[in-house]
Amino acid sequence: MKNSLAHLFLIVAFFSCVLSAHAAGPLLMQKPTLSKTHIAFAYAGDLWLVAREGGEARLLTSGTGTKSDPVFSPDGSMIAFSGDYDGNVDVYVMPSEGGVPCRLTHHPAVDEVVGWSPDGKSILFRSTRNSYSRFNRLFTVSLAGGLPHELPLPMAEFGAFSADGKHIAYIPVDNNRRLSAIGWKRYRGGRASRVWIANLSDLGLDTVRRETSNDGNPMWVGNKVYFLSDRNGPFTLFSYDPKDKKVEQAVPSNGADIKSASAGPGAIVYEQFGSLNLFDPATGKSRPVAVTVPADLPNVRPHFKKVESEIAAATLSPSGARALFEAHGEVLTAPAEKGDIRNLTNTPGTMERDPSWSPDGKWVAYFSDESGEYQLFLKNPDGMGEARKISLGTPASFYYEPIWSPDSKKIAFSDKRLNIWYIDLAKGTPVKIDTDTYDAPQRTLDPVWSPDSRWIAYSKTLPSHMHAIFAYSLEQAKSLQLTDGLSDARFPAFDQKGQYLFFTASTDVGPTTGWLDLSSFNRPITRSPYLMVLRKDQPSPLAPESDEEKSAAEDSKPDTDKPARAEDKTEQEPANTEEKAKAQDARAAKSVKSEGVVVRIDAENIGQRILALPIPPRDYGKLMAGKAGTIFLIEDSPRPGPDQLNTLWRFDLTSRKPEKLMRPQLRHAVKAARPRASRKRRLLWRRWRCASIPKQSGSRSTTKSGGLSATSSTIPASTDWTCLLRRSITSLTWKMWAAAMTSAICWQRCWAS
Repeated sequence: MKNSLAHLFLIVAFFSCVLSAHAAGPLLMQKPTLSKTHIAFAYAGDLWLVAREGGEARLLTSGTGTKSDPVFSPDGSMIAFSGDYDGNVDVYVMPSEGGVPCRLTHHPAVDEVVGWSPDGKSILFRSTRNSYSRFNRLFTVSLAGGLPHELPLPMAEFGAFSADGKHIAYIPVDNNRRLSAIGWKRYRGGRASRVWIANLSDLGLDTVRRETSNDGNPMWVGNKVYFLSDRNGPFTLFSYDPKDKKVEQAVPSNGADIKSASAGPGAIVYEQFGSLNLFDPATGKSRPVAVTVPADLPNVRPHFKKVESEIAAATLSPSGARALFEAHGEVLTAPAEKGDIRNLTNTPGTMERDPSWSPDGKWVAYFSDESGEYQLFLKNPDGMGEARKISLGTPASFYYEPIWSPDSKKIAFSDKRLNIWYIDLAKGTPVKIDTDTYDAPQRTLDPVWSPDSRWIAYSKTLPSHMHAIFAYSLEQAKSLQLTDGLSDARFPAFDQKGQYLFFTASTDVGPTTGWLDLSSFNRPITRSPYLMVLRKDQPSPLAPESDEEKSAAEDSKPDTDKPARAEDKTEQEPANTEEKAKAQDARAAKSVKSEGVVVRIDAENIGQRILALPIPPRDYGKLMAGKAGTIFLIEDSPRPGPDQLNTLWRFDLTSRKPEKLMRPQLRHAVKAARPRASRKRRLLWRRWRCASIPKQSGSRSTTKSGGLSATSSTIPASTDWTCLLRRSITSLTWKMWAAAMTSAICWQRCWAS
């Protein structure tokens, strides 16, 4: 959770700068260094050189790999930098006017340039090569080559030698480099960086006075140490005099952090919001350095982008003739056999999410932030015509997974405020069903419709942190608690005939209920599948069975089930054309209406009508209902991770035996639409590839691979970046764990800038 949010912080900062650069010229110049005549900096993964007065920059490096951390030698004739030309980050040096880089380190650990020795004969760098854990130490390597020499410091992330080489100002720990170089803004914990000055002759220490601030990037200018600090707000430049121990602010803060700085002859060059500035210590004044970068920047051109690797959601049309995907913020449909992939939205500057096909096949529902806040859109599946836009009310929120009712007249969904809603499309007004008790990264409401579209079952967290199954009656506008809360009940699913409610329950989940505190212990858990008989006059589907001999008269009776089974077999045939698929969609919708299913839930003594299914307990992460009396279960892998191997199981009340169907690298199993025809085919997707289960062949299911491998979208870079920035700000706004933090940061101001 923290790591993901920290990544989003960087995304906001990056794309804010990119958009400003688009309007006001190239920015995002990083890690500047200063000589008597020039400034070198990193930009777009390469090193550039420009005169101290500014002007047009000149490219110094090229080729594969990222080049960064340039530092001029004391005489300005050489530039040391970090490069990964050969697949590993190492120390390189080159003439300051350009030339062939020379590699100086060859260790498999990451070696990053920090500075130079005062005599210009060695380069100072940091590395974990001699560390027993995740921290760096400082080393020097000679320009003549040879093995590096380790400085006698236990740990250090950055350092700078004094002019006489007798002292080094360094940072022992650095919050800005922890967790894969991701820093926490306003961090005030024990890993907050601080500046220490070490005497290299006796290792005596002088510490720069601080309270809880982050101090870093020290550099010597004469007998003073200049450094960056956030002690008075955003990072800016301060100075420290070791003689009188006095700390003074050198550059007033204008609201934007100074990201890096480097001292050179007569000035300090620093990077602020992607632009370069020169600070004169003698006068205490700063001036901007106007730089233009004549880079080709191929990524800013409109370009085609393969979206197969960006599938975020997937489902099926009612008949299974087409699959529906969310990829790169677009909604696309792909044929099962014949035809082309179709982009229903074609809006690179807008984020569309969580598409869902109506059971009657007439509409595709999805969420769109076209207006700035998410709304519910209904689109014709052929992509023609304007979308119907439905406001989801105020205050705005972040919404998840529109789920169609079987009659295609209503949609259920949930939001980041822990609410569950439904909306009658004829009325267009959302109705709140319930609100969950606790927030957590996992969404656990799991709403599901009854086959008659009159009930919504869901799982809600109780004050004990256990989940219970609830059912909401649309007619009575109230919820019933169906399980007692003594176990963790999840994943409700109505039987197709409305007689039963399936769910899973766990009695060993207790130690794992807290997700971000010391009360939680990550123990393996198991869940068992259960069945709830909804009506008190309904017999048990798991009553004991007994094979008995039939009389001759009974054997001569016609088998009334055969036509029905033949009809089912006909329905199981997959669609070969889109015309046939449309006919199947119509038949599917008609069959739902003609069945006349009416769900009745008798709450009295319903706990006495809960039956354990004869399925071994496992770590089931999903339960879905198939045709009448059939459920599908996904067993999670005991080894978490993107390459986890999950298992798909099927169980039906006729055989009363679980059957293993697949063991793919399932990332999700996506629910098909509700009518019976669609239940003959299901869509699974593993990581970024898709497979469908079109029908049964004997007792086994067959699969067919598919996906978006042939699809690419034309993307204008600036529009795409705008969408990515807005998406990042939206995610930060709605996914913060503390409302006070969200309001304090004011992400909308980031968007305005």
